[in-house]
Amino acid sequence: MKKDSVIKILFVETPVEDAEQIISLLRNGGIAVRPARATSAEEIQTALDELVPDIVLYDPVPAKMSVREVSQQLEAHGRDLALVALVAQMDNQVVADLFNAGVRGIAIRSQPKQLLTVLQREHEALQTRRQVRLLEAALRESERRADALLDSSTDPIAFVHDGMHVRANKAYLDTFGYEDFDDLLCLPVLDLISSSDAEEFKNLLRSHARNEKAAQHIELQARRSDGSTFQATIEFAHATFEGEPCLQIVFRRQQVDPQLVEQLQRDPVTGLYNRARTLEFIDDAVTAAAKGTKGQSLLLVEPDNWNGLIDSVGMGKADELLAAFANRISSGLGTDDVAGLLAEHTIGVVLRERNDEAVKAWIAGLQQRIAGEIFDLGNQSITVSISVGGSLLGEKNANAELLLNQANQALRNAVSQGGGRVEVHDPAAREKADAERERYWLQLLQQALANDGFVLYHQHTISLQDAEGEYSEILLRMNGPQGEVLPGFFMPIAEQHGLSVAIDRWVLNKAIEILRARDGQGIHTTFFVKLTADSVQDASLLPWLGEQIRKAGLKNGQIVLEMTESKVVTLLRPAQEFVTGWKKLGGRFALEQFGSGLNSFQLLNHVDADYLKIDRSYMAQLPQHPENQKKIAEICHQAREMNRVTVAEWVEDASSTSLLFACGVDFVQGNFLQEPQRLVN
Repeated sequence: MKKDSVIKILFVETPVEDAEQIISLLRNGGIAVRPARATSAEEIQTALDELVPDIVLYDPVPAKMSVREVSQQLEAHGRDLALVALVAQMDNQVVADLFNAGVRGIAIRSQPKQLLTVLQREHEALQTRRQVRLLEAALRESERRADALLDSSTDPIAFVHDGMHVRANKAYLDTFGYEDFDDLLCLPVLDLISSSDAEEFKNLLRSHARNEKAAQHIELQARRSDGSTFQATIEFAHATFEGEPCLQIVFRRQQVDPQLVEQLQRDPVTGLYNRARTLEFIDDAVTAAAKGTKGQSLLLVEPDNWNGLIDSVGMGKADELLAAFANRISSGLGTDDVAGLLAEHTIGVVLRERNDEAVKAWIAGLQQRIAGEIFDLGNQSITVSISVGGSLLGEKNANAELLLNQANQALRNAVSQGGGRVEVHDPAAREKADAERERYWLQLLQQALANDGFVLYHQHTISLQDAEGEYSEILLRMNGPQGEVLPGFFMPIAEQHGLSVAIDRWVLNKAIEILRARDGQGIHTTFFVKLTADSVQDASLLPWLGEQIRKAGLKNGQIVLEMTESKVVTLLRPAQEFVTGWKKLGGRFALEQFGSGLNSFQLLNHVDADYLKIDRSYMAQLPQHPENQKKIAEICHQAREMNRVTVAEWVEDASSTSLLFACGVDFVQGNFLQEPQRLVN
């Protein structure tokens, strides 16, 4: 499941406490949740109409409704969704009965990892089923359009199965002098070839039928129905007709110059294949992998510090440098390997018939070949190092978009680690690679803490109700070898290794310094600062924070500490104690991702939050989702009655801003309003 996807879950008969724990489990795993709960058939029907859930999680223990009744109601609704049962333990008879009643998956209440895995698997399976239906519809439409194009084409085109005609367009009939396709039906295509070329054509036809390597076109004498002949070029392509594999044959009277075609497929600077042709090769490799071909991989190669290299040699030498770089890569390619330019200075390489070790050896040889040679550019000579990212290609990732994303992510990881690195995606070796990457980031984190290697950014939070002063969200970055790094890369590792408290203190200390400086300039400012779970449970943090605020002479409410709703739910007791102590120091508290739980306002009975930052999932394409507008308006109305301030994050456009104002939101924040900026005194 994608981390930024929203999973809609309908809890049927599940106790509220269990439902909240499952929601927190998903949210802590980085998965956005839109929940609802039902305990009767009427409530189920309402949720099906309003929430339109992806997964229905049914608890059979306290259930008033049987699983078969629930399953029948879901079936009657007509939408494809996943029914999952939540059980205390596995029992063979119970499991069999649940599956017979229509349940797709069974999750064990006491096994959080298994429960999360089942929900993720069922959601992914649901998305796959939906995507397959869309693809089937698109395929039918494509076939209809292709059939229309076939009839309107001026090229003679036919489909041949086992050497017999099964389809031909009008141009084909006119070319060979036939009035109606019935005259060609089941006629061997060999009858349209002159006897002098018949044997060669038959051998080529046989090779294509066996999926053997064979020429894609051939020049020969074609024969019309009246016995006259003409010189033609025949092109072959594999196709399907009415669900059966066949061969598409195109007769062309004039042949396009193959050298011209080849030239058009090449990048003029590097001589490698251009982006369009390279993507075609990748598609071919993916198709082959889906059919079981092994030993393929996609690599992305970039010269390190490209902008610095161009600065040193001059823009006028950029093409010459890129051409020399490409030449080094192409010189190491095998007969079946392909290289092409995919981006400005990113070269894609498709390697074939190489096992994992051979791929590693090829990359090592490429690195040595490039690093060991001198690039002569006029009067200048330079050396170049490279970063390589890639992915081994197999049946599991036989998807062009997925393959490119995996290779690109691997390349970005390699570049972010300082260049000169190699990272190749391999599911079998993922745990080892993750451990190595974790050690690397841990080292960077320790260095950043020791050497003041973090940077603060801020993003203005704009008041829609004319509140006085400036409000900003504090955002953390870390200086890395290749530039600033987002917290999504390093904070999970910091939390695993007990460094999050130290990082939180660094952020708070810097924020307090800047607030003190702004107070001295007469600028009243409020900062929203994120807090990790470890800091909430650190008994020494509040005394330290109170002392820092006292020394800086800050006013009450200038620092708003914030945590996500899901984390507060899982740490309810320590969060409650922390917020109470923080309020005594004059601080303010905000709940992020508010509205993601079953009853978010109930949480305010335990944790006294001043600001409610509405969950970002409600903001996506807000003008097109009136149900989200309604939910936001309800949150704002209830928040006003409880004297709480609402904040809408991730605002995407002006229309959303107007709608949020109409809903009663107090503050808005997002890149549309202001991109994050570096925080200075």
